[in-house]
Amino acid sequence: MPDILALLQCLLPQINATTTRQLNQIILAMLAMSGRVTMLGISRWTGIGGSYRTMLRFFHTVIPWATLFWLFFRKHLFRVNEIYLLAGDEVVVSQSGKQTYGLERFFSSLASKPISGLSFFVLSLVSVEQRQSFPIQIEQVIKSDEIKSTWSLKTVKPQEKRGRGRPKGSKNKNKGEVILTSELLLIKKMIHSLFKLVANFIPLTYLVLDGHFGNNNALQMARQVNLHIISKLRHDERVVRSL
Repeated sequence: MPDILALLQCLLPQINATTTRQLNQIILAMLAMSGRVTMLGISRWTGIGGSYRTMLRFFHTVIPWATLFWLFFRKHLFRVNEIYLLAGDEVVVSQSGKQTYGLERFFSSLASKPISGLSFFVLSLVSVEQRQSFPIQIEQVIKSDEIKSTWSLKTVKPQEKRGRGRPKGSKNKNKGEVILTSELLLIKKMIHSLFKLVANFIPLTYLVLDGHFGNNNALQMARQVNLHIISKLRHDERVVRSL
């Protein structure tokens, strides 16, 4: 196993030496342990200086994770003359209890059903040649009150189906003018933060998203940040071609 502490030296401008040593112990414990990863489990797999109180202090420390991910990628993983794509995806982690911040019911693709847990949206740099993904930015997804009220209305009263054909009196709309949802606003904010972090170090042209974002609103969001979207278009969705 490589010397992890030596690999983490590039992070010292952003975190102090104590936090770096704690991070080294946590990484070693997570690589060795099996089962669910918890602070108590990590403390049991660390050596001297990795008590449960140390884990509490570490996870209560404010750490610029996006900056650390980027510094580590640029120092050890980046390869010149390779093509990188920007990819985004949502990750759902099961979680029990009632006091965890952001705990809601999210759809899990692994369970193929909504489960109680936490949701995180991740932006990664994907190397086309290596076929590997490198996470750079992670944000927790918090359901807004508007989404909760919409879901409750759907469960109480299902939406009435509209008949065939175009409704009488409807007018053409400019599909380039859309109202972004809270989910798309979060992704747009994350992309802007990533562009400030990367600072033209890597030319990014394409944004890869799954079929959930195969709609016109996601396309317009991508164009607003000067990216071209790669996704699976829904069969009932119409989009505006961008030149």
